[in-house]
Amino acid sequence: MNIYFACSITGGRAYEAVYQSITRALLEDGIEVPTAHLAETSVVDEEKIIKPRTVYERDVTWIRSADALVAEVSAPSHGVGYEIGYALNLGKPVLCLYEQGRTVSKMITGNPHLNLTIRTYQTSDQAALLAREFVYTLHRLCDNNH
Repeated sequence: MNIYFACSITGGRAYEAVYQSITRALLEDGIEVPTAHLAETSVVDEEKIIKPRTVYERDVTWIRSADALVAEVSAPSHGVGYEIGYALNLGKPVLCLYEQGRTVSKMITGNPHLNLTIRTYQTSDQAALLAREFVYTLHRLCDNNH
């Protein structure tokens, strides 16, 4: 299974430990996460030197090839919002996770799309568990459809 992980880069890194918890959990489960590097501290400097067009082309290619998208949306991010909409438009299942008590865009929380799942968490371990459960459910659904 291939999961596109989306998180804030230029919009703030306050949830970096959560990003790392989610991506590490998925990788430990044998899930392919081409964007796992986005959870790492060094990504801010790395992404500064990459041309915007290169980032766009790389990321939409990864989204197209992914089975689903998991996004941490506690920190506002134009890019993450775009990626969520792009994935939903392609018919991909999307999980949005955010810290309980945070205010998140109503364009996400009010979206009735059938492929969109929204969950809150209190700890980074809980966020990772929710991501694992989402992927496990997708995996079971795929197995039952074949």
